[in-house]
Amino acid sequence: MPRKHITSEDVNTLLARGLRNKWYAICPSRFVTDRPVGLQRVGERLVLWRERNGTLHVQEDHCPHRGAPLSLARHLGDRLACIYHGFEVKGDGTVASVPAMLSSKLVGKKLVKTYPAMEVKDGIFAYIGDALHPKPVPFTPAEQLTSDEFDAFLCYTEWKVPLRYAVDNIMDPMHGAFLHAESHSMAQGEKQAKFQIRKTEQGFIFEKEGQRDLNFDWVEWCDTGGFWMRLEIPYSKSSGPGGSFGIIAHGTPIDNETCAVFFWRFRKVQGWQRDVWRFLYKNRLEGYHWDVLEQDQRLLESMPHDADQHEHLYQHDAGLAGVRRTLRKEAKAQLEELAAAGKLPKTIK
Repeated sequence: MPRKHITSEDVNTLLARGLRNKWYAICPSRFVTDRPVGLQRVGERLVLWRERNGTLHVQEDHCPHRGAPLSLARHLGDRLACIYHGFEVKGDGTVASVPAMLSSKLVGKKLVKTYPAMEVKDGIFAYIGDALHPKPVPFTPAEQLTSDEFDAFLCYTEWKVPLRYAVDNIMDPMHGAFLHAESHSMAQGEKQAKFQIRKTEQGFIFEKEGQRDLNFDWVEWCDTGGFWMRLEIPYSKSSGPGGSFGIIAHGTPIDNETCAVFFWRFRKVQGWQRDVWRFLYKNRLEGYHWDVLEQDQRLLESMPHDADQHEHLYQHDAGLAGVRRTLRKEAKAQLEELAAAGKLPKTIK
């Protein structure tokens, strides 16, 4: 009989590994060039590679013969050849050749799991489904990453913290006025505030009442087939054209205690203004932004991984509390559906 009761610990396990049936940022596009690359993301061992024509593939890092990593394979242009016994695998997961036995019945069979993938503004995304939802859900990236009205730079790093800490940090605008009080862009505004939640078509905005465009004053939580966050911070005129400086943030679990974080830093610029901002960003502003990001990293990595089990939250934490409830509700629903079908993953069973 399939197990049907889902516990709080089951939910915690799935959230630490990563919700399924979502699109996740995997790595910067520049990571994948002329050879296969092995990565762990969302509890999965992945191999990423490109055909010679540039076509991108994301697959399980597992040769169907004996399980050797395909990330060590030889690149044959439109396929990978496992270095262990030469099995050749194409981008759709089909075994193309078994050189040691030309009449093998394995040839022509799809034996390697392949993940739907796309590239958006210098980043690689993949759909991670569960046993009941292998086909990808529609994914709409943030407008700031796809519209010609904006330009953006991808900042990528990895933090030795559970993903939930990175999400909580972004959903907490108030920390900007304290942790980043001496930064180039967050020295203004009040250190006291009341917050409100405002629903949007994509999720909700958590914002300070009566203060706008002075500091890190609001953040938006979005689900458009994948989770992401958006915020904007005011810039002085000396920082060039384009108005406020914005961030589109994605986070992806690597394992239970490590996450990959993606920050696209954007401004609304076109034509010559885009050229000016790109020059200023690379030559003046990028270092400041890294300083702020590293302040977050040092603080979060100094916290014990069970710090959120000993909290005393208050009104300023309503945004992160709302995200936690949303994620837990979806995790429980996914597990209950899998349990009813007898498809719970081994990590839960």
